[in-house]
Amino acid sequence: MSAHGPLPTEPITVSPEEMQAFQDFFYRKTGIRLDAKRRSFTDRRLAERMKLTGSRSFRDYFMLVRFQTGEEELQHLINEMTVNETYFLREEYQFDCLVRNMLDEVVRDRPPGDRIRIWSAPCSTGEEPYSLAISILEGWSKADIYDIEILASDVDSRVLAKAREGLYEPRALHRVPLSLRNRYFHAIKGDKWQVIDELRQSIDFSLINVVDPAQMSRIRHVDVIFCRNLLIYFDEASRRQVAEAFFDCLRPGGFICLGHSESMSRISPLFTPRKFPDALVHQKPFSTKPV
Repeated sequence: MSAHGPLPTEPITVSPEEMQAFQDFFYRKTGIRLDAKRRSFTDRRLAERMKLTGSRSFRDYFMLVRFQTGEEELQHLINEMTVNETYFLREEYQFDCLVRNMLDEVVRDRPPGDRIRIWSAPCSTGEEPYSLAISILEGWSKADIYDIEILASDVDSRVLAKAREGLYEPRALHRVPLSLRNRYFHAIKGDKWQVIDELRQSIDFSLINVVDPAQMSRIRHVDVIFCRNLLIYFDEASRRQVAEAFFDCLRPGGFICLGHSESMSRISPLFTPRKFPDALVHQKPFSTKPV
């Protein structure tokens, strides 16, 4: 389905009822509620997509997004509506906690060579999963003994492409010591740095919508999840849904790390808080009881 005609040259006109229907649709697809505080941002992004798709009206564009086979335009819209801003070694104390405490607990009763799965969700442009890999290689003495798999996912296909490329401006690496830059990055002409091939190829990047039960059901046996500063964009129902999905993804005894402003205790009773010297994280109990 497509809509053709004169491209809009003025701000879009959307009735309250149409905007409510659009917000409800976007919420169902992503778990993100586009409230009134983001209205100007939302309107700008919608106007851009309407222009690029040749939609004559918001109604035409909304029909395209809802009914297009393959949902290509929906993915473009999601890319425009999500905000991705991060840098290497952000909230570094959680990486320290991973290599000093969590991983040793994860492998306590597991034989050498066993697979350890760590998931960065959302991974944005890749700084977090690469930071995880570097922290493990640099800080965990058992890194060579176990088969470490780092999964990285996002709902935004554009940032995943950037993550796979692994090319960064200096501002993204402002917390990375020069010794680590020289070890894990190549200096590129134009004052950029690219992650070395070996490290880039070791990360499994994929497009995953965490509010899609079918997509989440494919991920199991994860030992540690880094889900930082995502749940703050969801409402209470979506946060609980995602927390329960993460719970199902984790092995018994597995850990989840949230952002510093997020609290699992206000989201779901499924997890047990664990206070380590470096950080407070949340753990899936080894034995579970009905909630």
